[in-house]
Amino acid sequence: MAERGAQQPPAKRLCCRPGYVSTCRQGQRAGAGAPAGGHGESSGKTQSPESLLDIAARRVAEKWPFQRVEERFERIPEPVQRRIVYWSFPRSEREICMYSSFGGGADELGGGGESGDETRLPFRRGVALLEGGCVDNVLQVGFHLSGTVREPATSSEPEVLCNVSISFDRCKITAVTCGCGNKDIFYCAHVVALSLYRVRSPELVKLRLPISETLFQMNRDQLQKFVQYLITVHHTEVLPTAQKLADEILLQNSEINQVHGAPDPTAGASVDDENCWHLDEEQVQEQVKLFLSQGGYHGSGKQLNLLFSKVREMLKMRDSNGARMLTLITEQFMGDPRLALWRQQGSTMTDKYRQLWDELGALWMCIVLNPHCKADQKVTWLRQLRRWNGVDVCPPEDGNHGSGEPTHLTNALPHGPAGNRDPPSGGHRTVFTRAIEACDLHWQDPHLQHILTEDPRADRCDHNDLNAALFDSRGWPLWHEHVPTACARVDALRSHGYPKEALRLAVAIVNTLRQQQQKQLEVFRSHKKEVLHKGMTSVTNLEGWVGHPLDPIGTLFSTLLETGRSSEDGAIVSLNFSGPPAKGRRAEHTAHRLLEEGETLTALAVETALMGLGQQRVMPDGLYAQEKVCRNEEQLLAKLQQVELDDTLVRVFRKQALVLLEAGPYSGLGELLYRESVPMHTFAKYLFTSLLPHDAELAYKIALRAMRLPVLESGVASGDLSRSHHMVSVVANRYPRWFTLSHIESQQCELASTMLTAAKGDSRKLQTVLESIQKNIYSSSHIFKLAQDAFKIATMMDSLPDLTLLKVSLELGLQVMRMTLSTLNWRRREMVRWLVTCATEVGVFALDSIMQSWFTLFTPTEATSVVASTVMSNATIVRLHLDSHQQENLANSARTLALQCAMKDPQNCALSALTLCEKDHIAFETAYQIVLDAAATGMNYTQLFTIARYMEHRGYPMRSYKLATLAMTHLNLSYNQDTHPAINDVLWACALSHSLGKNELAAVIPLVVKSVKCATVLSDILRRCTLTTPGVVAPHSRRNSGKMMSLDKAPLRQLLDATIGAYINTTHSRLTHISPRHYGEFIEFLSKARETFLMAHDGHVQFTQFIDNLKQIYKGKKKLMMLVRERFG
Repeated sequence: MAERGAQQPPAKRLCCRPGYVSTCRQGQRAGAGAPAGGHGESSGKTQSPESLLDIAARRVAEKWPFQRVEERFERIPEPVQRRIVYWSFPRSEREICMYSSFGGGADELGGGGESGDETRLPFRRGVALLEGGCVDNVLQVGFHLSGTVREPATSSEPEVLCNVSISFDRCKITAVTCGCGNKDIFYCAHVVALSLYRVRSPELVKLRLPISETLFQMNRDQLQKFVQYLITVHHTEVLPTAQKLADEILLQNSEINQVHGAPDPTAGASVDDENCWHLDEEQVQEQVKLFLSQGGYHGSGKQLNLLFSKVREMLKMRDSNGARMLTLITEQFMGDPRLALWRQQGSTMTDKYRQLWDELGALWMCIVLNPHCKADQKVTWLRQLRRWNGVDVCPPEDGNHGSGEPTHLTNALPHGPAGNRDPPSGGHRTVFTRAIEACDLHWQDPHLQHILTEDPRADRCDHNDLNAALFDSRGWPLWHEHVPTACARVDALRSHGYPKEALRLAVAIVNTLRQQQQKQLEVFRSHKKEVLHKGMTSVTNLEGWVGHPLDPIGTLFSTLLETGRSSEDGAIVSLNFSGPPAKGRRAEHTAHRLLEEGETLTALAVETALMGLGQQRVMPDGLYAQEKVCRNEEQLLAKLQQVELDDTLVRVFRKQALVLLEAGPYSGLGELLYRESVPMHTFAKYLFTSLLPHDAELAYKIALRAMRLPVLESGVASGDLSRSHHMVSVVANRYPRWFTLSHIESQQCELASTMLTAAKGDSRKLQTVLESIQKNIYSSSHIFKLAQDAFKIATMMDSLPDLTLLKVSLELGLQVMRMTLSTLNWRRREMVRWLVTCATEVGVFALDSIMQSWFTLFTPTEATSVVASTVMSNATIVRLHLDSHQQENLANSARTLALQCAMKDPQNCALSALTLCEKDHIAFETAYQIVLDAAATGMNYTQLFTIARYMEHRGYPMRSYKLATLAMTHLNLSYNQDTHPAINDVLWACALSHSLGKNELAAVIPLVVKSVKCATVLSDILRRCTLTTPGVVAPHSRRNSGKMMSLDKAPLRQLLDATIGAYINTTHSRLTHISPRHYGEFIEFLSKARETFLMAHDGHVQFTQFIDNLKQIYKGKKKLMMLVRERFG
């Protein structure tokens, strides 16, 4: 708490004793010699029975304010007063711990708390200060305790002495102050140390009656001396106040003289004072506001959850501050400025923040369902809940600004076997709506009271003739109410410290669920043929129990399991519904009276969880609600996995698995599945792994049935019309409504992978699993993952390859290839390579098979560049240990594939086909002919140049020349493309033609002149052609003339004229948009042009005329023309 050094507020009630008789105040003084009780007594010593005085004084101190005692009795002997004052201080450390630490009281009281975080908690530090002898000068004056607590010096801090004072009433600390100045929600360590000193060592505490009693014993002189000494000792602090009071008292008509008596801070509480533990409301508000302002950072979410846990702890202790503290927290949540911002922007709150709001709503449910709350309290809570509910920024119940199809909380089931009624639709529902509705619930139902207060075994024989809806065939009570509402009652009972009653109601609810499940099964069996023939599904519950805001299954499971474990440990629980938690009776006895022979609470908890998880329910609307379904299911399964299976639990698993398989539309694992039902993949995976060692056939039935994902199926059952507006198409369902579909598909994949792993070595089961995967999984990436998983399992290093599982892996891979053949997938190349690897492991027949049917699996490019190339690699031959005959057969298949691909896609496959067919002359010639046929239409110059270079490299220069000339016909280089990537190919083609001879060069030059308009490229070709004699480089040419070619004759004259013309055209083009910064570059260009002009016999004249024309035409560009004259005259 925020402890401040300031004085406590003045006492509310005034103390006076007009009929005071001194003889009545004499007697034994409570102090060191007073009998001690409670925690401070040593349990090892023989104790005398308590006196009637102590027994009576303790009861009075717990229940009555001291003012009522004084008003009831005219004279109270001093020994009686002392014993009442003595017993008024709290005797239990549990509440002190609760108000001085975040953790649960039991956790703090037990264990040493050696970790760094625990030792920093105020309670732990207070214990350390107490045990270190740091508490001194302890004095109890009436209902006020004071003392000094010494904080030892540390390496960085000096020793600190803190003055601590504590007020208390009816065994509760009502006010605290401490000189340390610490500000926090919880009591500081010094308050804890002083409190525990009084609890543990009451016999060491000096005890005095309230100061007013002492003052009554003084005469006038004693009173004057007392006041003067008090002023002298504290004159700097109290002198102004003392003088002011003296002045007012001396005025006969002053306000102070109009009141009878005077306030006494040590005299205890008045009748009108609320009896509750001290809670610093201001600090609660400040801390919550601080945590919210941090927006989930710095562990603020964890701190807020700890505050919620503290509220639950207070409720369990039946502390009225629980509701008070939650009110303060809620006010700060409602004042969070982010709510208005999110609403204005139309955005949603973060997931963690949304979970905090859910917990807030659940806590208010617990508070308003307090079975012993007063009517005026409930009215007050309802008023403030409605006020919060009416605020615009109040978060909606489902996390989505749309109410979906809510179920009204008080929509109870009829007291009969009919089951759920159709839930009424509501308007705007907020996180407080269910708590508001819960205010209409009460606990006065006679049958409910019977369940909570009577053990079924005690009178089960008396109900044979009563309404069968209230009791099952065994005579055990049932409770027919909307399941989440009934479970909210259980949570409220647990939260308010009624564990036995919570257990009784939980068992009654579970028995009701069992009965309903059995009746649903019987109904479906009697109409099975008709229902299956029509193909209709009946959505029996639009509001699923798993993922529900009230978490009904989680509540039942925790109630049963915790009590079940307590019974195993012999833990003590509360058994008194109307009084405080009682001790002395064990949960084991309670459980024995609530269960049949052979049943355990743990088994009942597990069965409840299985029923809830297996319920067929509609996927809710909205991202948050759908994520909550997944999260809630995973949390429940995580709790189930902590339960160790024994023979009893295995029987429960078998029973529920069989029921879920046969329950038709009532079960998510039944034969009839609603198209938008929540999938069972995660749950089925848990069932599968749990049942597999005990009943493999049943395990596989469950898992195979759960593989369904009908929301992705294209067809819609004719009777599946209750949500027709959501069933436009697969795409419409895949994205707008099913926001968690990717997670669901991954869970489906995990289930399939688990089955594949378990089925290793069993060909029949593997085939069944394979068929289920092929039928139910629609994601190529997930099927590919399954194929990879199967491959890894089949080829594990510690065993020989499992050929059956390898074939399954291959089949899945082939399905992936077919699914992704006509769609874009960034992992496609990886998939193709993996498939070839998998087929290689399976054997040569698998490789041959995928090559025979390549057109259904691969694109032509993939088939040639990856499949055929890998098949014909040395690594594959070595891996398969092939003989020469097998190698040749495989190579023939690869070459056939390559030729087919080349014909289908010559642009991308021709080169690969030629490469693959090199060793087979006929195949190679066929591939070459395919290239020639495609050259005229289907192939571009880049592809043809590439193949031409390949042909030259393989020793086919004439074929290379042929392809190069074909490529030239497709090329077009404009005047400014002097960096075009095809320039190197053109130069190579001309060099090849030049090396072959004059005729070849003469044939290619017209193609060059036609295709290339770039002057620099043409001049480069011209220069290279004049350096050597055609055919000299190629001794195999038969047309080598041995003479240099003349520039005045064809074909070089044609090339020279084209080059000069290109320079002229390029020059004019450049001058059209030239800027001064490019003048220097232009002059260099003219210099290169002059070199080309001079290669002609009249080139000098032509160039001079060209320059003169430029000067005339572009005389306006004076600076440029000046540079031209300077360089060229």
